Parts: sequence; structure tokens; C-alpha cells
Amino acid sequence: MPNTWLSNSLWPAIRIKYICSECFSGGTPDTTNSSYWNNGTIPWIASGELQNCDVNNATNYITIKGLSNSSARIIRKNSVAVAMTGATCANVGYINFETSANQSVYAYVMKSNQNARFAYYSLIAMRDEILSKQNGGAQAGINGAVCKNLYIPKLDLQKQEQIVDYLDKKVGIIDKMIANINQQIEELKQCKMNLITETVTKGLNKNAKLKTIGLKWCNNIAEDFGIGIIRADFTLRGRIGWQGLTTNDYVEEGPYLITGTDFENEQINWGTCVHVTDKRYDEDANIHVRENDLLITKDGTVGKLAIVKNCPQKVSLNSGIMLIKPRTNRCLTSYLKYVLSSSVFWDWYYFSQRGKATIQHLYQEQFSYFKYPLPDIIIQQHIVAYLDKKCDTINRLLQNKRQKIEELKEYKKSLIYECVTGKKEVL
Repeated sequence: MPNTWLSNSLWPAIRIKYICSECFSGGTPDTTNSSYWNNGTIPWIASGELQNCDVNNATNYITIKGLSNSSARIIRKNSVAVAMTGATCANVGYINFETSANQSVYAYVMKSNQNARFAYYSLIAMRDEILSKQNGGAQAGINGAVCKNLYIPKLDLQKQEQIVDYLDKKVGIIDKMIANINQQIEELKQCKMNLITETVTKGLNKNAKLKTIGLKWCNNIAEDFGIGIIRADFTLRGRIGWQGLTTNDYVEEGPYLITGTDFENEQINWGTCVHVTDKRYDEDANIHVRENDLLITKDGTVGKLAIVKNCPQKVSLNSGIMLIKPRTNRCLTSYLKYVLSSSVFWDWYYFSQRGKATIQHLYQEQFSYFKYPLPDIIIQQHIVAYLDKKCDTINRLLQNKRQKIEELKEYKKSLIYECVTGKKEVL
């Protein structure tokens, strides 16, 4: 059997290209040419829209001129697509509207004697198989040759439809359960942020008198609070670009290099960190990380936080992370972490981003002028102790709900696999 995922299937297999009327990758019109995008009417999706579910909305819109002057093509409604690169590689989407897509999307337009949703479920079931075919370095992925030569079960249309009807009902129930839990998670996260914001602006005394400070991102604070500014009490450091650092510099053992993907529950997961040579570590002492340092992501997913615990002897940072170290004893790093978790920080961040590029970035120089509520050190200690306890309770609830989602996703994956391979009889 050509695919390990089908090695125990009860049915024969066929290359997916033989049951498609068309299969192709997309393209992206030149983003610097406004005539390809402004007032566009043709839907266009990025690979990030493919999340193993139905795709109902466009990422952007392109013009007819943009379509004609790029490798973008029209994907018919009721087609299937798979992501070819990046973090979403091997994710699948069922396309519910006529659209175009970027070059990281591979589309399957099925023949009339095939059920596109059966192909969709089959591609979800073979996700691990697809990922095993990745090649390349930092931006690993699959190519068109891999995409069109994947094997799926070969069944007549009636049997495909029978399986699809069953899975649509069962998967729909699971997806609703996941959506409900995700809604609960968002509500808990908002509750946590509200709690933190209330506490870092007003303290623990619910009846405290307030004063107006006139900041657009923070108007009222407790009367006995002062105003802090990052540059006065902290140093900010980051890698200057990559200083030539590439994935080729990664080694099996050596000093740790923290990337944005290593942030987990406001700490660093040392088990996921890559390693660099001592030479690379030694070239910039300003970004050497120590116990209890505060880290914040400044690119990609901006604003992820971690206080360094159980720090190895030698640790450095990639270019997407900012290192925050205290220069005075006026502000606790643990208190600042809560300020940066509050809407005080996020309201400032979005205010500061006005008029800038659409790509999110936390600018070091700009961040150094961030002003925030700053009580005396004793009050900070009480606030931190209070929020540690309250947030720990919320974090446990969040973790339980995320675990439930993972269990539902695993059940969904197993159910789809068993149905499309014939291991589970569908009546």
C-alpha cells in the first residue's frame, strides 16, 4: 500500500489527481501594485483560512487585473483545499464559495462522479501522512507533486455520500461542542483581563479614591498610585535582526535559543527550544537571559509574556523577542508582567499602532515610553500575590477546557479516519 495511513483500509486506493477535474496551487498578485487589490471584487483566501473546517469567508479581495497578472486561479465552489507550507501545512478546508487563493493553497476541483466532502474528510484523516512528506528548511512544506499524488480510498459515489452524511452529522455535533468551549475560554480570558486591569489601576481597595491622569489608554487610577515609564525602570534589549543567524546555526546541544513558539503558560518550555553554538551565544551579551527576566514577543503573535524560571546556564533570544530587565527597584518584574497582561497595555499598543503598517510589531523605542500605573513596592507585592492566586484558579479552568477541546479534536480525527477507511461501518 503506497500510503501508511491506508495500510489497514478495507478499500482500494486511488491517487487523488485521477478523481479531480482540476488540481492546482494558487498565487498572490503583487502586493505593491494597488491596482491588483484596491476595490477588488474577487475573493482571495490565504492558507491560514484552512483550519480543517468549512471555509466561508475571504481573507481579502483582488481585482480582475490582479487575477490576470498572477498565478492566482478561480477555485470553484464546493472544492477542497490543503495548506502547503508553514504552521498550517496539511490543514484542509472545504470551500463554500467561488474564490482565488494564495500560492500556499492547493485546490482540488472534483469530478462530477465524486463527492468533494468525502475527499475533504479523507485529507483530514491523512494529515500525519501529509506532514511526513514535508521538505525544506525553516519554511518546510509540501509541493504540488505531493498534493496531487496523495492516495485516498476509492469508493463509488453512493458509498461516499453515505459516509459524508454520517460524518457531517457527527462532526457537526463535535464542532458545536468545541465552539461552545472556545466561547467559554474567551469569556474566561476576558474575565481574567478585567480582573488584572481593575487591580493594576485601582489596587485591592475597592473603595479607593481615584484620580484622573489623562492618558488615552488609562484615564483613572488609585489616588495613591504614581505613573511609571518603562525606560526609567527597565532596560529593553533585543537581537539586532538575526545578526546573520539562520536555522543552519542550530545544533543538537549547546546554549538555548528562545523563540516565540517556546512560550507556554507564561513560562518558557525549555524542551522545545533549539540550541546554538557558544560562538553564537557569545556574540551578544545584551540578550543573555537570566532567572526571573521578563520576556515579551514583539513580532508574529505580539504580547506573549513569560517570566524565566529554571533558567539554564546559557540562554539567548531570537529576533522576535524583547528582553526586559529591571534597572531600579521601583517596579517588580512580576507586577509589570500583570500590567502588560492588562487592557492598559493593549489600549496603549493599539493607540500607538495608528497609521503604521498592517503587520503587527512592538517597537522597542516606542515601548520604552509606555506609561502605566505604579503603586509603591509594598502595594505591588500585595497585588502580585492576589493576582497570582486568582489567575492561577482561572488558568486551571482554562487548561481544563483546552484539554477538553484536544480530546474532542482527537475523537473527531479518529472518527473520520475510521469512517473513510471502512474500519467503522456506516449505515
